[in-house]
Amino acid sequence: MTQSVKHVLPDLPYGHDALEPYIDERTMEIHHGKHHQAYVNNLNNAIEGTEMENMTLEEIFRNMSQYPMAVRNNGGGHWNHDLFWKIMGPDGGDKPSGELLSAIEKRFNSFEDFQEAFNRAGATRFGSGWAWLIVDANGELQVTSTPNQDNPLMDVAEKQGTPILGVDVWEHAYYLKYQNRRPEYLSNFWKVVNWKEVERRYAELKK
Repeated sequence: MTQSVKHVLPDLPYGHDALEPYIDERTMEIHHGKHHQAYVNNLNNAIEGTEMENMTLEEIFRNMSQYPMAVRNNGGGHWNHDLFWKIMGPDGGDKPSGELLSAIEKRFNSFEDFQEAFNRAGATRFGSGWAWLIVDANGELQVTSTPNQDNPLMDVAEKQGTPILGVDVWEHAYYLKYQNRRPEYLSNFWKVVNWKEVERRYAELKK
């Protein structure tokens, strides 16, 4: 073998059934083992033999408009899902604390108003995509959404920033359990959010 594979599928930080009953075991098996693995495989194929082999995804995203659509779709798919698994957990739910909660309340008036804005971003994203809580270039929190596997780190994003929370609203993320009931899926997502990880990411960006 002449080279090592650049990107690999990360292990889930918990069991496939750990997010039951809100996200079902079978969905997690397929979502992580099939969909995410396909993004990783296709990304490695797309960057093979190019300068992108020696770049981080974040470096690629900064100039995403200059690179092929296969890298945009699969690089985004890999990065987005890597974040998604980490910001969920079996001990999730409730709400954040400390500096992040204060920032959310300052920006959105209340945590409940933030949840409503985030749910709306996910529910109204036409077709497939993501809803995000990001920290923008001014250090401010913003709720936004992107189509397909785009994310706010990409120079093609309508609203740019660094995601600290994201929810997948592709049908493969929820259809086995929720069918067309995306708002119900979004409502239950809050019961598995790993706020300690989201708080950690926010604190890193505020340093």
